[in-house]
Parts: sequence; structure tokens; C-alpha cells
Amino acid sequence: MKNLQLISVAVLYSLTLQAQTERTITLPEAIALARVQSVDAAVALNELKTAYWEYRTFRADLLPEMNLTGTLPDYNKSYSAYQQSDGSYTFVRNNTLGLSGELSIDQNIWFTGGKLSLTSSMDFVRQLGTGGEKQFMSVPIGLEFTQPIFGVNTLKWNRRIEPVRYAEAKATFISATEEVTMKSITYFFELLLAKEALGTAQQNQLNADRLHEVAVAKRKMGQISENELLQLKLAALQAKAAMTDAKSNLDAKMFQLRAFLGLSEEESLEPVVPESVPDIRIEYDAVLNRALERNSFAQNIRRRQLEADYEVATAKGNLRSVDLFASVGYAGLNNTLSSSYRDLLNNNIVQVGIKIPILDWGKRRGKVKVAQSNRDVIMSKIRQEQISFNQDLFLLVEHFNNQAAQLTIADEADRIAQQRYKTSIETFLIGKINTLDLNDAQTSKDEARQKHISELYYYWYYFYQIRSLTLWDFKNNSELDADFDDIVRK
Repeated sequence: MKNLQLISVAVLYSLTLQAQTERTITLPEAIALARVQSVDAAVALNELKTAYWEYRTFRADLLPEMNLTGTLPDYNKSYSAYQQSDGSYTFVRNNTLGLSGELSIDQNIWFTGGKLSLTSSMDFVRQLGTGGEKQFMSVPIGLEFTQPIFGVNTLKWNRRIEPVRYAEAKATFISATEEVTMKSITYFFELLLAKEALGTAQQNQLNADRLHEVAVAKRKMGQISENELLQLKLAALQAKAAMTDAKSNLDAKMFQLRAFLGLSEEESLEPVVPESVPDIRIEYDAVLNRALERNSFAQNIRRRQLEADYEVATAKGNLRSVDLFASVGYAGLNNTLSSSYRDLLNNNIVQVGIKIPILDWGKRRGKVKVAQSNRDVIMSKIRQEQISFNQDLFLLVEHFNNQAAQLTIADEADRIAQQRYKTSIETFLIGKINTLDLNDAQTSKDEARQKHISELYYYWYYFYQIRSLTLWDFKNNSELDADFDDIVRK
């Protein structure tokens, strides 16, 4: 019964493997899929779209805006207080039906912070009940101007801040795309290491079983001790356990990469070891200049400086308030619609409102001091962040330039270790070395292979990390850019 269950499990596992489609995947293919299909890429795209429409909204504030407002209808049947000529009050009944509408073209004036409006309106009132009259009032054309005198000009500040904010968002999107690449590189090489580990484990198990069989025969002939035989048997068991762990780890890493790339679980991925790397040496000064010119960090610094200055300007503007309102135009009154547009009368209004605190116990000036202190704190943080950024960039360049040499060494060590292990097996079979030397050769071979793959991973990871910080491709000596208008409209 137990054997039957084992056979059933083996058959099911075999059918599962057959159901999966093998797919060979290279590092460039994994990167291309990640940039298009990964969740991280979708998040970066949506953040770019949000920034794009925020910028479009700001741009719309600078353009004329047409508005239609109205009340259709305004029915009023109520009582209200009315003061008579002798000073006494009485209540009068209102019973009216009104209609009103206004068409306006509004234009914000960014260099003054004011607003200019061209308007045209119509009002209609009719007294309901017996003998009720109707009245039309038209304002065919009117010009209104509103201007804060001392307050902060928000629109002017936005013209300085919003383009920087959008430039930061565009640089962040390109950097995020490169970070998606870095993540796909990590998952790709983790799968590659797991695949190599499984291949190594399988080969080690075959070798361990073969050596154990040879050792059994040698023990019968008295050529090795019982202790050496037991060591080889233990090594065979350990090799079998290592292969099982390697298979489980491979499945986990394959699931991780498939999920990240948005591939079906029916596909069995076969990662291909990158054959070569570009021979590039990068200078720190060139990297720093590109980063300061194009990285979102530089835009972020500029935006935060402007926002800090804006907060100070806002606090100073709130110390006092003077607003100017002017309206000029013509109005007509009559009991018919067409007549209300004749014999027009002047309709002019000029208002200047002021608000100056006489005694506020230093509250407003305190807010100015707080805003100035916050600006000083931000500037100090920016200087520290700039130092850390430059230092991290310097270390990254050093790591990358050193990685090419490390990769060459690891490649050579891998070949030597493989040859040494092959020679050690042949030498053991003729009884020239003991099991300890053989195990040491095997361990060195496994570690050298893993080291080679790891050094290859670090090379590509550092390369794309530099790309993400500089938004520059040092392999092709070209900038990383995108058609953002086309991207956000997809």
C-alpha cells in the first residue's frame, strides 16, 4: 500500500512537470518583461500620471476660464422685517419668482496675483399674486479686477515650484524604471544561483554514490578503513539531502521571478548565464556631474528650497492684508427683456479692504520666525543629504570599477576549481588521496561556482544602480529619456 502511494505521488509529480512549458530566458529578456509587466513598473507609471495631471492642472490655472453661473429658479414666499420711516419695524410678505445668470471669462494674472474677469449677466424678478410686476436688469458687459496688495502671490510661486516638481517626477519615473531593472536582476540571478546549486547538488550526489560504491569494493579488499567507508556513506546521504533542499529553493526562486515578471505558473524558466560584460571604467566626476544634472534628488533639493521660501513669504504676507476690487460696466433696467438693454446706466464699483493687526501679541511675527527656522532646518538637512549622496555615489563608482577585476578572478577560480575536483575524483579512484582531500576539492568547486555567479550579479547590479542615479547609459554614452506625453496617454 505504501509503495502504491509513492508510485502515485511520483506519477502526479511527473505529470505536473510535463504540464509546465520550459522557457529559456536571458537577462535582457527578464529586464524587458519587468519594465512592461511588473507591478512595480505599473506603480511607477501611475505615480507619473498623477504628477502629469497635477502639472496640467497648474498649467490650466494660467489660461482663461469660462464659467456660467445661475439660479433657475429663485422662488421666495416668506416674511421679513422692514424698517418704516418713523424707525419702527413691521413684517412684510415676499412673494417673488427670480431668475439670474452670469457668463464670465476669468483670467488669473500670475505676475501680480490678481484676477481679471469679463462678465455679462441678466436678472429677472416677478412679483407673484394680483397685480404683480416683473422687472429685468441686464449687465451686457462688465469688467472686474481683484488684486491683493501685500499678500503672497501663490500663482507666481507655483510657476517656480510646479515645473520643478514635474521635472522631479519625470526623473523619479526613469529612476524607478531602473530600480525595476535592478530588482529583476536580483531575482534573475537568485534563480540562476538556485539552478546552479541544484545542478551542483545533482552532480555531487552522482559522484558521492559512485564513490561510495567504489569504497564498498575497496573495503572488501581491505584498501580503506571502515571509518573512511562511513565517511563516504555519510557524504552520499548529505548529498541527497542537499539536492532536495536545492530543488525546493529552485522552485521558490522560480515562483518569485515568474510572479514579478507577470508570467504564467505553467512556464518553467531556464535562466541563461550572461556570457560577457562590457569593458567599462567610469570616472567619479562624470558620474557626479550627471547625477547632479539629471537625478531626481537634485530636483528634490530645488523644490524643497522653493517650498521653504514660499512658506516664509506666506507668513510675511499674512502680517497685513490689503485687497483691491474694481468693477466697471453698464446696467439696464426695464420690465421687458429687450428694453433692459437700452438706455444703459453706469455701474461702477471700487473697493479697497484692509486688515492690519493692531495687537496680536506677536502671533503673526512668530509665525514668520517659525517659517524662517523651518527653512534653516531644511537647508541644513539638504546639505547633509548632499554630502551623503556624494559619498554613496563615490563608493558605488569604486565598487563598480573594482567589480570587473573581481569578476575576472572569480571566472578563473571557477575553472580551476572545476578542474581540481575532476582531478581529485580520478586521484581518489586510484587511491592517491583520502576522503578529506576529496571533500575539500568538492567544497572549493561549489564555492567557486557560486562566487562566479555572485560576482556577475554584482557587476550588473552596480551598473544599473549607477544608471538609476545618473539617468545616463555609460555603455552607449547616451541619456535615459522617455516620451512622457505618450506614456501617460496609454
